[in-house]
This record gives sequence, C-alpha cells and structure tokens, in this order.
Amino acid sequence: MMWSTKKQIAANDTVIIWQTRDAIQPLVITPGKEFSSKFGHYRHSDLIGIPYGSKVASRVGKGFIHVLRPTPELWTMALPHRTQILYLADIAFITSHLNIKPGSRVIEAGTGSGSFSHSVARTIGSTGHLWSYEFHEARAEKAREEFGRHGMNDIVTLTHRNVCKDGFTVEDTVDAVFLDLPAPWEAVEHAKQSLRKDRMTRICCFSPCMEQVLRTVNALNDAGFTEITMFETLLRPVDVSHVPAPQSITEISAKLKQSERKREEKRLQQIAAGRQQQHKRKRDDDNTTTTTTTATVKDHQLKESLDGDDASPLDRKRLKTDGDGPDVSVSIILEPPQEEEMDVDSNEETVDPALPTSKSKSTTPLIPVGPPPVPSKVSLSKVISEVRGHTSYLTFATLLPFAPMPSPETEPSTWTTSSAPTKNPPPGPRLGCDMVMTIS
Repeated sequence: MMWSTKKQIAANDTVIIWQTRDAIQPLVITPGKEFSSKFGHYRHSDLIGIPYGSKVASRVGKGFIHVLRPTPELWTMALPHRTQILYLADIAFITSHLNIKPGSRVIEAGTGSGSFSHSVARTIGSTGHLWSYEFHEARAEKAREEFGRHGMNDIVTLTHRNVCKDGFTVEDTVDAVFLDLPAPWEAVEHAKQSLRKDRMTRICCFSPCMEQVLRTVNALNDAGFTEITMFETLLRPVDVSHVPAPQSITEISAKLKQSERKREEKRLQQIAAGRQQQHKRKRDDDNTTTTTTTATVKDHQLKESLDGDDASPLDRKRLKTDGDGPDVSVSIILEPPQEEEMDVDSNEETVDPALPTSKSKSTTPLIPVGPPPVPSKVSLSKVISEVRGHTSYLTFATLLPFAPMPSPETEPSTWTTSSAPTKNPPPGPRLGCDMVMTIS
C-alpha cells in the first residue's frame, strides 16, 4: 500500500529509489531482478528485509542509493509521466480551497498520471471516496493498475468516460469537483448536478490558457455559481543553510588591537636593529681614524725634532726624505671625535634605551586571548530570485445550497415561477435557483 506502516521492505512492495535530487524513480521489488544505474548495481533480493529509508551501497563498492517509503509527495516526483501533472504547490492549494478533508467525497475529471489522485486519496482517508474519470482508455487502464498495486481500490473508483458529453455517474453526492479538462466549461452543468444541494460545495477548474479561464467563468456564472476567483500559483524557492554564528564585536575588536600591537612591535624592532648596525659601522670608522691619526702625529713629532726650533712654519709642514726624490707633504688633520670613546675590545653593544630590541620584552600588557569558543550554528535563509514558471490558472467557485420547497398543505403560501428576478428581492443569502416566493 502507498502509505503502509510496515518498517521493512517485502517482496512486491513499491519503493522509491532516491539517487539524486533529479534522479528519483519508483521500483517494484521483484526477487531475481536487478536494478542498475550509474550509481551501481543492486539485487532486489538484497533489498528485502531492510528498513525503509536505508542507505544501500553498491555491490562493487562504488556509489549508493536510498530506498524510501512511497508517499504521495515522492510519487509526484517519481511517477512516470503520461500527461502533464499537478505538482505539490498546486495540489496543496487546490486541496485547501476545495476544503477537502477526511471523509470528503470528491470528483476528479482527468485522471492523467494520477498525481492529484494519490494526494486526494490520502487526504479523504478510508471514510471518503474519490470518483476519477479519464477519457483516454490506455491511460485509464494504466492508472487503474497503479491504484490497485498501491492499495487504493477501496477509496478510488476509476471510470473510462467522456464527462463533457456523458456527464458523471453520481448525482447530488459529492462535496467538491476538480476539472482538469481541455474544455472545462462543457462539464460545468454536469458538475453542478453531481454536487450536493444541502450544503455549500465548491468546484475548481485547472486551465493553462486565459481564454479557457474566460469561457469557464462565463459558464460558472450561467450555472449559478458564486465567489468565482482565479489564482496563479508560482514558486519562489528559499535556500536555508546552517552557518557558524558570527563573532561578537568585542572579540573582533580585541583581535584587531592585538594585530596592530604586534605590527608596531615588529616595526620598532626593525628600527632598533637598524640603529645597532649604524652604531657598529661608526665604531669601525672611529677605530680606523684613530689608528691613522696616531701614525701621523708620530711622523710630525719626528720631523720637528730633526728640523729644530729654528725651522720656519712652512718647513715644519714639509717632510723631506733622503735622496733626490720629490718632496712629500703630509697634511695633518686632527678632528676631535664627535662621540665619546668606546671600548673596542668590549663585546657589549650600545642600544638606545628608548627603543625595544628583539631581546627586550614589551612592557605593554597584551590582552589574553583564550581558546576560541565552539561556534554555534545559525540558520540563514536566502530567497532565490528565480521564480519557477507558470503551470496553469486555478478557477474556484462556490455553489450555495438550494432553499427547501415547502409543501402547500403545511404552509398557506403559493409558489410561482418567474424567469426574471423581482425588483426588490428579500434580504438574505443568495439562493441557487430561480424560484421566487410570493406570500398571499
């Protein structure tokens, strides 16, 4: 049965094979047969005895499928299309507006692939009944076979019949009528005869073209239906995803401050390292200048001791070598060092105390950051801009109950039939007939 409560799969059961969102198909479990697809090969006998909803791996170890219990919703997605079918959005909308509920009696004209039939059969239950009519004989036989295999024979009565010409097989019986026909206006009068007259009843016509809607509305008006309304059902899917909860502003601010502090420390360390290299170069230059100056001073003192005190200032600046070689003049430039003398043999390095070094620790306290908390999941919904295309127009109408006709023996009043309404009709609900009561 389509909505059985069995927990495990048995032989000859109808199951739904879910491969992907776009690859869903029904399967009748038959021992000895195999199911093959691009997701692997599966023996029907291996599926017998496993629970519904199981994930079954392929025998070769590549790919898997899910074996699901059939429901009207899954059947709509997986059924073999013999005609254009009604989908879940239209089915739910029609069921709601026709006020179909457990125990309701419904007529469906245009069985087609049986999508709407399965949903209505589940809604009305065992206490209700569905009369379904199909003009095409081959489609009617195929649908009858499916209804029997799904255990719906006690709920659904399928008839091969042209309802536009021959009408329905029941009168004054049903609570709702659904017409999925090329020319529904031709079956409006027959539908009115099949609807109950002791209570408010409803009708729905499923038409893909606006011209069909206009002719159907005119026929409903002529038949005495009221509250005629047309709807178009469009789908706007919403994508719902679970993502980690966003961090608080306090956490984000603390992380930014810590990152800025680390960058500043790195910059100061680079400046300190550059100054250390500069001090080292200056020490090397000072050592070279001191050695040169010492040698020059000794040569100058030696020259003065040779020339004596009577030498002229010009001669004191000139040092003559032995022989006939050219004179060599040595200019003595004594410049006091710009900075204090430093111990050359010392291994200690002078660093600006105002700048932190790589060996020094920053005195600025860091904000302690503990282990990140486990993010909780939040649900985000995003409306997809693409709207699924038009399927058909749904035209609804209501038929009000007829007023009971009193007997002339019990009430002193007479009834006359008038083809035109009176100028001042009495207040009250509209009657579904052309009878006017005149009190004598």
